[in-house]
Amino acid sequence: MNSAFETVMARYEARAREEEAALAALSTGEAPAVLDDLLLSIGPVVGSFLAELVRGARPRHIVELGTSYGYSTLWLARAAAEVDARIVSVDVAAQKQDYAREQLREAGLESVVEFRTGDAVELVSRLDFAVDLALLDIWKELYIPCFETLRPKLSQDSIVVADNMLEPVAHRESAEKYQKHVRALKGVSSIALPLGQGLEVTRFLA
Repeated sequence: MNSAFETVMARYEARAREEEAALAALSTGEAPAVLDDLLLSIGPVVGSFLAELVRGARPRHIVELGTSYGYSTLWLARAAAEVDARIVSVDVAAQKQDYAREQLREAGLESVVEFRTGDAVELVSRLDFAVDLALLDIWKELYIPCFETLRPKLSQDSIVVADNMLEPVAHRESAEKYQKHVRALKGVSSIALPLGQGLEVTRFLA
């Protein structure tokens, strides 16, 4: 890793540890009120997996649905810079994308990512390029609508990764509906991986 990336990632990891401790101290009733302010990162294992996926697949265009505070964006951007790929990262919260932009700038990776703010389904419908790799990490009830809007824009042999297939348990029903949906499609190969909070990795066969 370059030193700038390491510095930014260390700050993310420190924030994640602090928030995890603070969240553990809250009651079950208090926790939902603060969740949207938390990093809730995919973690270094999934981050490394995504980076290696980018390096191996060498996509030209990557779409991230759910910038949040930019943790996964940073992992994707580092690998994208190595293979000359571009990322469009979508989120409804402009202030979170502002935070992510600052981290990318410090890591020297800002030029790799274009941020688009607004409704994910609408913004996906406006994409005017073939998508080679996509990450879904937004509200789980939007997974299927976003996937279906994205599907006509996917290139041959493209890959879609969906997070939170195992955790949180509260979203398990939506996750299972998504898995059933993608696995029923013809011409795809889809598998669950027990990494982080659970991934569904779907590949569209050429």
